[in-house]
Amino acid sequence: MAKTQRRRVELLGQSVEYELRRSDDATEPRIDVDIHGVTVIVPQSDEAYPEELLKENAVWVVEKKEKYDTYREQIPEREYEEGAVFPYLGSEREVVVERRPSSDVTEDTLRLAKHHVEDTSVKRALETLYRRKARETFEERAEYFAQQMDVEYEKIEIRNQRTKWGSCSTTGTLGLNWRLMMAPQEIVDYIVIHELAHLRESNHNDSFWSLVGEHDPEYQEHSRWLEENSTRLIFSEDDL
Repeated sequence: MAKTQRRRVELLGQSVEYELRRSDDATEPRIDVDIHGVTVIVPQSDEAYPEELLKENAVWVVEKKEKYDTYREQIPEREYEEGAVFPYLGSEREVVVERRPSSDVTEDTLRLAKHHVEDTSVKRALETLYRRKARETFEERAEYFAQQMDVEYEKIEIRNQRTKWGSCSTTGTLGLNWRLMMAPQEIVDYIVIHELAHLRESNHNDSFWSLVGEHDPEYQEHSRWLEENSTRLIFSEDDL
């Protein structure tokens, strides 16, 4: 389990807020900078020196933070009502509310069961649909790529992480963010391949990226897409 703390540090004359997170899954300290801000992840057992790590990488951190600050201006304004449009596997689909046994996805619509909407809300029914489809999709793609990569994982957990798309624990549990279902299929596949590769290589070394590239030759392009389009995968203001 991860424990977090909010802190500030002076970098290149700027006061930068960051989140310090201790994680059982981390094998070494690292810095993440994304649409949500700056995060330093350290192993539970390590003595943490996050300010030193941030200052050593100050130029990279500040440049990347400024880039994501610009991306934040592109955050879509969502409407949680019938007729609204949400992305699903990379294409825009209209929200339809109708009497049906359960919610489902068609070629151009997200069809919500009216009884579910009445019991909760359009927003909650949509999230439930995304989560259900995420489990189906992630399990199918993980099984396929695990066979291709000759690796075995223990299980898949559908996560609600605010700052991560995926993770792989030392016990073989893949944690995948349900919001990936708003991204194109090839982006979903990239994250699945990325996390499965950690079953062979725990660190992001040359062997790791070689394995990822073997099964996703365009992984650099897909990683860049996630960096540049992460705002499109924001479901609500709760994600920020």
